[in-house]
Amino acid sequence: MRICLTGYNAKPETARVLDRAAEILRCEGAETFIVPQSGFDAPHGAANALDAQTLDGADAVVTVGGDGTMLHAAKECARLGLPVLGVNLGRTGFLATCELDEMETKLSRLAKGDFSVEHRALLQAECTGAKAPLIALNDLVIYSGERRQTVDLDVFCDGMPVSNCRGDGVILATPTGSTAYSLSAGGPILDARIRGLVVTSICAHSLQRPAIVFAADRRITVRPGPDQRGPILISSDGEQEIPLPADGELRAGLSEKSVKLITFNGTDQFDAIDKKLRGR
Repeated sequence: MRICLTGYNAKPETARVLDRAAEILRCEGAETFIVPQSGFDAPHGAANALDAQTLDGADAVVTVGGDGTMLHAAKECARLGLPVLGVNLGRTGFLATCELDEMETKLSRLAKGDFSVEHRALLQAECTGAKAPLIALNDLVIYSGERRQTVDLDVFCDGMPVSNCRGDGVILATPTGSTAYSLSAGGPILDARIRGLVVTSICAHSLQRPAIVFAADRRITVRPGPDQRGPILISSDGEQEIPLPADGELRAGLSEKSVKLITFNGTDQFDAIDKKLRGR
């Protein structure tokens, strides 16, 4: 098995953990190579980004860092059909299924092929004026481009109006992303194996704006409402920020592709909820 290791984190232990992870994998017979993400000094002329060329010949990817590191790598892994495992160096790390004290055991199992793959849904959206589709493993967030100014947004499902949100914005989240920003905004936790998406208002100026869970085949459209003033921005997993024109719209649904998340326990998501949200 040929495994790519990657990491981007300001913490000084990242490089040390990457080296240790590579050592564990090699001791179990795996071939490894390290591709630092942007922000690292790439050793021996290695590339600073994950792409088809740098991942050529890889059978799996291991990320070292927090959920941001995983999110950065996950979309390219989904495009190439590569399974990905996260080693958590962050504070929460819902996407990472390997903690530091589990590295010896879980990376040894990975090298031996003793793991499962969980398919996690991706959001794909087209936005007026955007040159390429937006892809998100966690969420798409629509919000005001000016500080301290609310937004007025109309939400449609398959062309039918379902909600109007006046507040700080709207979150379109996957089941994976239901434990991220959407949860902080009052949205429900979804089983990550569900094929669907949830729409959650952010600080809505109404007591009657519950989150709505939609089926996998639904198409969600978000447009500026009649009272919208000022610019609107859209972010994809917190990595992109593009403007939504006043006469534009965002059209989103589940992608045909998915992220292959490496797991070792069918209840990894619920273990993370119990330990990291409840603090057990």
